[in-house]
Amino acid sequence: IKIKVSPYFNGCLDVFTEPLCLCFNRYSISPYSVLERCGINHPKPSPFFGNLMMFRDGFFKSQSDLIKKYGLICGYYIGRRPIVIIADPDMLRQVMVKEFSKFPNRMTVRGTTKPMSDSLVMLKGEQWKRVRSILTPTFSAAKMKEMVPLINTATETLLRNLKSHAESGNSFNIHKCFGCFTMDVIASVAFGTQVDSQNNPDDPFVHHASKFFAFTFFKPLMIFFMAFPFLLQPLAGLLPNKSRDEMNSFFIQCIQKMIKQRDDLPPEQRRRDFLQLMLDVRASSKYLSLEHFDVVNDADEQACTEQGMDNGQENGPGNESTKRAQQKRMMTEDEIVGQSFIFLLAGYETSSNTLAFACYLLALHPEFQKKLQEEVDEFFSRHDTADYSNVQEMKYLDMVICETLRLYPPAFRVARDVDQDTVVNGQLLPKGSSLEIPAGYLHYNPEHWTEPEKFIPERFTPEAKASRHPFVYLPFGAGPRSCVGMRLAQLEIKMALLHIFRRFNVMACEDTEVPLELKSHTTLGPKNGILVKITKRENFEDES
Repeated sequence: IKIKVSPYFNGCLDVFTEPLCLCFNRYSISPYSVLERCGINHPKPSPFFGNLMMFRDGFFKSQSDLIKKYGLICGYYIGRRPIVIIADPDMLRQVMVKEFSKFPNRMTVRGTTKPMSDSLVMLKGEQWKRVRSILTPTFSAAKMKEMVPLINTATETLLRNLKSHAESGNSFNIHKCFGCFTMDVIASVAFGTQVDSQNNPDDPFVHHASKFFAFTFFKPLMIFFMAFPFLLQPLAGLLPNKSRDEMNSFFIQCIQKMIKQRDDLPPEQRRRDFLQLMLDVRASSKYLSLEHFDVVNDADEQACTEQGMDNGQENGPGNESTKRAQQKRMMTEDEIVGQSFIFLLAGYETSSNTLAFACYLLALHPEFQKKLQEEVDEFFSRHDTADYSNVQEMKYLDMVICETLRLYPPAFRVARDVDQDTVVNGQLLPKGSSLEIPAGYLHYNPEHWTEPEKFIPERFTPEAKASRHPFVYLPFGAGPRSCVGMRLAQLEIKMALLHIFRRFNVMACEDTEVPLELKSHTTLGPKNGILVKITKRENFEDES
């Protein structure tokens, strides 16, 4: 059967097709003039996808390569979104602290669902200010002291497992051990529940948490939505994500159940953990102004001390308008669930990776390991047990951790949204773009670090730190958006390493990967784990 198509129909088709093709072509390339108009050097983007595919093997090295080629202020495109990389320390000080009010929000992630959307990372504006000012006192020194028994419980299990590896004499993946240890700490501190993932990897908590860390930008659907972001919202309901929904539902129900159980208990029987500290301040009038935040790591501690929060005082201006504002400084149940959830995200891979990297570096450098063990032995000659206060005496341990975080910063890139055209240090930052802070590059810049590829803990003596620009070392960020849980992460890492190197020697072996292959799509971690051997120290008497 022959179908005869009239010339009139072909003409109509041409009338519609040509404009459609023009619109499609314009859409594919229209956003890619933004950076050039601002004088920001960048690689040539591909239609629809921008420069996304140059990061398919990870962001860590690719980001540094970009800066080396295009300068300290350069850019690229993720899908249609322009990204401005700022690797100039003076400009970073302006963006992160001095002119923070112009860049207060982290990069917007479309399609975020509860409980993630209620977390501190995703909150914006006044809601973020309120939740951040409430959370900060829960990470004060006094509150950290209450966390030590919870961390110790997980540490004891970790040490028993390491002892079994020492007795076997075989190499093992110490990164996996630290992953289980960190999961136990998070479940205990943030979710108020005991999870022995070190001995029971099939626990429902562990099962659902593992789904979260399987995320990657480089799934076909994610790439599609980066090219066509306007379709994300209308298609979200038509494309069910069973795995995500099950995970979200599990953690929401888990925390809601725990909240109800806590509320039914008398105060003296409530477990002292991060969840309870949030519940305690649901309707608190304690006040902490964002003016107290600064770049220095101890800023939050200083602010809490000045305000008297460690002693339970309810401070802040006493006028009626302030009191009315304070009455609104409570956290909703959704926000409490959101903070517990982000605790899982922010605390799991970052702490476990740092512990594994520290052991890896000390295994490769036994001279530094011996120096650390000497400090540990001297510490326990003066103290029967380690706690939040006396572990701060461990200066060399602190240097080892700082140098580990320099070489392997878990959060090696963080971003801020630009909500309006803004000029900083003479550079126009365009509305609708995101600013990227490249900690990974800064930590290896030879202008600020001699022999940056080498592991040298003495870079972090007080004298060495004072001689450096404060914005060339940013493992926890800086300013009001810095990591609120930094103090807890440091405590967890210190307590674990202190007890490990009191009891064991960690050694490189034929299975140890040198150099390490890294993965860096979200956080920075070892791609193939970290294989080492471990032996008992001869001068340590095991009480177990």
